Amino acid sequence: MQGVCPEAVDILKDKQVALSALALLKRMLPLRQIEVAEMMVTMHRYSKPYVEALLAATPAAQLEPDAKNKAPKGITAEQVAVMERETAQLDREIKVAEQSFGPDHMHLVFARGYVAKLLENERILRWLTNHQPDVLAEFRKIIEMEAAPA
Repeated sequence: MQGVCPEAVDILKDKQVALSALALLKRMLPLRQIEVAEMMVTMHRYSKPYVEALLAATPAAQLEPDAKNKAPKGITAEQVAVMERETAQLDREIKVAEQSFGPDHMHLVFARGYVAKLLENERILRWLTNHQPDVLAEFRKIIEMEAAPA
C-alpha cells in the first residue's frame, strides 16, 4: 500500500487489517509505522479504532509533517500526553515479556519433565504420599497440565 513503509507492510502482510487502519498508518513516519504494526500483531488487534488510539498517542515528532492529526473529540492535550507515556511503557513491557517468554517456556517444559521423572520413582512417590500429600497433588497437576503453546 502506497504511503506505508515496506517493513510495516511486511509485518502485516498475512493479517486481516482494516483498510481504514492502514490509511491511518500513512499519517505516521516509517519508524512509528513499524512500531504500530508490531503492536498490532502483538495485541492481535487490526481495527481502525485501535490504530486511531495509537495515532492519538503518537508524538507529533513521529507524524508526517503534512498529516492532519486531529485528536479524537473529547480528549485534551494532557490526556494525549498521558496516552503517549502509557503507550511507550506498555510497548517496553510487551518487549520484555516477549524476550522472557522463550526461556520461561523452556524452563517450564524442563521442570515438568523433571517432576514427571521424580514421580516415576516408587520410593519418592511413597514418601510424598506419606509425608507431603499436598505437594504430591500439586506435582500431579503440573504433570497433567497441557504444554502451553510456544
